[in-house]
Amino acid sequence: MVDLLKDGDILYHGSFCEVQTPDLQKCARYKDFGQGFYLTTDKKQAESFAKISTQKAIENSLVASQKYGVVSAFRYKEDGYLNIKIYETADSSWLHCVVAHRKKNVFADVLGDCSKYDVIGGKIANDATNSTIVTYMANAFGEIGSASADDICIRLLLPERLKNQYCFKSNAALNQLSFMGSERVWM
Repeated sequence: MVDLLKDGDILYHGSFCEVQTPDLQKCARYKDFGQGFYLTTDKKQAESFAKISTQKAIENSLVASQKYGVVSAFRYKEDGYLNIKIYETADSSWLHCVVAHRKKNVFADVLGDCSKYDVIGGKIANDATNSTIVTYMANAFGEIGSASADDICIRLLLPERLKNQYCFKSNAALNQLSFMGSERVWM
């Protein structure tokens, strides 16, 4: 179950470099909940992502050979009105949101609805689950969006094992984060 954000929550971001001041323009577009700055309450998840991010940065020549990733920590301060959507479980609504952000011209209504949120939270569809979602998007479980295809995909994702993620999609949302520090994660 993914919880609502609470004042004082500590959130972690894994990357190949320290991120003190997130910039939405530098955030990738086709992620689970769209373009935004992604964080988790699970430090181990952030550490894992920092290592993956570093490997990808080396492969893409963004950095020279580097033996560590970086986990940046932020405190969430609830001091303004934000429009927040939390997918508490990995259900069909969550699945449709993830697919809408990954595949063009699918679930346009969901994509439109998501555009009004400052923060979207839910389970993370990580590299381990990617093949299942790609298979779903190829209609291999049945017609995309059908109850049977949704059910098969969600069961295969083992949702009880998925960690959480929060996507901060607006500058108003980013203003609720205060940088606390970072640490290196050795590969």
